[in-house]
Amino acid sequence: MASSQPLALPSNQPDLQVLAALGAIHRVLLLLVTVFAAITLAAWLIPPLGHVLPLYWRLMKANTAFLVLLCALSLRLSEPKQSNSAVRLSRVLAGVAILISMFFVCERLRGVSLPVDTFLAADAASPNPGIVSIQNCGTVLLMAFVLRNLRVRKRFLAHIVDAATLCIILLMLTFTSRYFFGVSQVFGITQQDPMSPQTFVVLTILAWLIVNRRAEYGAFSVLIGGQIGGKTTRFAAPYALVLPYIFAFARLFAIRFMGISDASATAATTTALSVLAFCLVLARGSRINDLENAIRELSLRDDLTQLYNRRGFYVLAEQALRLAQRAGEPFFVLFVDVDDLKKTNDAHGHEVGSQLLCQTAALLERTFRETDVIGRIGGDEFVVAGRLEQSRYADPLQRIEDALLRENARPGRQFPISFSVGYTTADATGGETLDLLLQKADATMYQAKRARKCPRADAPVAVLA
Repeated sequence: MASSQPLALPSNQPDLQVLAALGAIHRVLLLLVTVFAAITLAAWLIPPLGHVLPLYWRLMKANTAFLVLLCALSLRLSEPKQSNSAVRLSRVLAGVAILISMFFVCERLRGVSLPVDTFLAADAASPNPGIVSIQNCGTVLLMAFVLRNLRVRKRFLAHIVDAATLCIILLMLTFTSRYFFGVSQVFGITQQDPMSPQTFVVLTILAWLIVNRRAEYGAFSVLIGGQIGGKTTRFAAPYALVLPYIFAFARLFAIRFMGISDASATAATTTALSVLAFCLVLARGSRINDLENAIRELSLRDDLTQLYNRRGFYVLAEQALRLAQRAGEPFFVLFVDVDDLKKTNDAHGHEVGSQLLCQTAALLERTFRETDVIGRIGGDEFVVAGRLEQSRYADPLQRIEDALLRENARPGRQFPISFSVGYTTADATGGETLDLLLQKADATMYQAKRARKCPRADAPVAVLA
């Protein structure tokens, strides 16, 4: 038996513009990683080429370059719109990278060096021939595992893959901290260092690419979402990742080069970071308010006339009525019904009828104040509500009558606007509800319509045409 409840719209739909921009960046960076890993591997496998290229090309080990190349190719073959055979090959390459990385990890943990370390390149001149560091092995192992299960959506396995993705982020942030606060060691890199600058850059780019690709399927989907949460996350994430490093470096710089004491530097950078974080929170909060207001406006507006719909009118008019009653001011409700809309639609088409409704809405907006609430609550029914001030605006009926005469007198107008009006007021001490005032105005409007169809000499007619 089918459920009678409406289907809920998914809240994690990606932002297509974000995906398009990331896709273009993704292709460029993936090409750079692939080319660099391929050239590095070629420099080890082909000695004449290795002698021609600068020395820093060989700071990345041949085994590391091979593993990076496997991951890059796997990532390339797993892109959207790839064939099923390409996706299967992508998983095979990621599986090979997992097996090799696991072998190297076990080798490092046991403290042995097997001939496989120099299988691709002898590297006999190095104190550690062909050995891949435990950091590189562990990082590539996690990357390959995520690539092997990149499109997994099943709850249990998806959580494991997302956890592995988060571990990749933590590892790369740890390596970043090492290079960030050890600048002098970066430029004096030796073969004994656990990770060369080239390896660090390549793995950082590869990690960024994998996290972005996994975001299309797992818990990181908020990073590419088109909702308020996605936009807020994309705004805050760069600051959350970069600001701690900037202020830690500023503190270190102040201590080492400006002679400021450790306590003073810590206090100054902490204060500055707190103030900046608070400003970012305020800016993001203001932006969220703007987005929420825009969403609320969309839900309260009529698509055709851009006036408030029934829900929007009730929300704002009830608030205006309560404020008027609290201030002890009279309140008015004006009910407008467009005459013969159905006949217009039948004779001239619905497009002309829609134009007539839009022109009526524009007339009401020009006639009444910004503080008055104007809405379209039915197919041909409009309402206006607001405070009845003792001023030149005191007679809403007179205002709308004058405005209608001016509008229909404009030269070149093909179809005159014609509508019937009902009008009622609530005095300053009254306790009427908005529903009651609308009923009174509606009844007055129908009396005016009947009076127009069957006019009597002594009957007032509140019909404007």
